[in-house]
Amino acid sequence: MMNPNAIRNIIGIIGNVISFGLFLSPVPTFWRIIKNKSVEQFKPDPYVATILNCAMWILYGLPFVHPNNILVATINGIGLFIELVYVIIFLIYSDGLKRRKITIALFIEAIFFVVVLLITRYVFHSTDHRTIFVGVLCVIFNIMMYFSPLTVMRQVIKSKSVKYMPFWLSVTNFLNGACWTAYACIHIDVWMVIPNGLGTISGVIQLILYACFYKSTQWTDQPDTKVSQVQLEP
Repeated sequence: MMNPNAIRNIIGIIGNVISFGLFLSPVPTFWRIIKNKSVEQFKPDPYVATILNCAMWILYGLPFVHPNNILVATINGIGLFIELVYVIIFLIYSDGLKRRKITIALFIEAIFFVVVLLITRYVFHSTDHRTIFVGVLCVIFNIMMYFSPLTVMRQVIKSKSVKYMPFWLSVTNFLNGACWTAYACIHIDVWMVIPNGLGTISGVIQLILYACFYKSTQWTDQPDTKVSQVQLEP
């Protein structure tokens, strides 16, 4: 019989592969943005939120915070790079107002991360205390990442269209949450179980919405009137 550590490592490697798929799943969306030279009605929220989420999990996975969790740090390092590329594309093809909002959000995230890093390094002097401090923050920001598509879900329900909610992002969101929940349950890591369990639920909700509104979606390159009306609402 395989020991729990070996099983955990195997699930962690599978989780890395799925997470890599999650990070790459928006590629068709960004190819469309580049091709059309416009972000259209796509939202930058999930990608901006994921940048901070990845940064926090990199910190959580480092040995001086949480020993034996390097698989968490490596995949989030890759994810951080990919998400930065996505946000740069958004900045290039967004209008001035949206570009300013994204830039301000990134600046705030950078300052926040530096503050957290300094507190973790110089205020807390044991891995147990550092794990709790960074773990709580990771839970908060991982939930933000998983539920940042709520703005898109609201748009889907109002417009009865899943045109601007990428299907493969929803699928990999669900699989990623489920895999890392299993990983965290082998050696109970509450800071990973909570957000990834909620992430699994978020993925299920997105897939249900996709099933409900797929047939009513107008799959054209022309702007969707209903979507445009939704965007004009306060």
